[in-house]
Amino acid sequence: MPSPQSLSEEDRRIVAVWAADCAERVLPLFEEEAPDDDRARDAIARTRAFARGELGAAEEIRRRFVAGRAAKAVSSPAAVAAARAAAQAAGVAHMGAHALGAAAYAATAAALAAPERPDALDAEIAWQLARLSAEARTALATLPPLGHDSAGPLGPGLLASGLRGEVIRRLQAAVAVGAGD
Repeated sequence: MPSPQSLSEEDRRIVAVWAADCAERVLPLFEEEAPDDDRARDAIARTRAFARGELGAAEEIRRRFVAGRAAKAVSSPAAVAAARAAAQAAGVAHMGAHALGAAAYAATAAALAAPERPDALDAEIAWQLARLSAEARTALATLPPLGHDSAGPLGPGLLASGLRGEVIRRLQAAVAVGAGD
């Protein structure tokens, strides 16, 4: 039985667009430190290709960790979070819940990159929610709440703690409200 965090392949393709948008928005934070490292950019491009149906889930599942390794090529916390946002976006081909991980890491990267702006996190989350299509919102609304299902990225692990956990909880609350519209 698949995890409730998986989503159907059709829904994964829908939320992949949003995950790629979120990750791409903070990609410059990674590329400023590692201009010759194309792993994060390639992960986002592959996520978009998966969303368009040009790549299959099986081939992307095998490649989803490549961008995560790019996080070791940079040192600033914002750049690391940006690389991890790209890796989470690439993971959507495997499990739809990774879309929330991409958004959480992207919002974290944006906040870390602008410590002088206390509203940076709120602004990034607002941007993410504004970019969320009705179809993606509906798909994300079917995911279990963060920390309630251990069979995937929304379990009690890295995404459930700290700023990432706060972002995902806020996104899930907004998606739940919007799903009833």
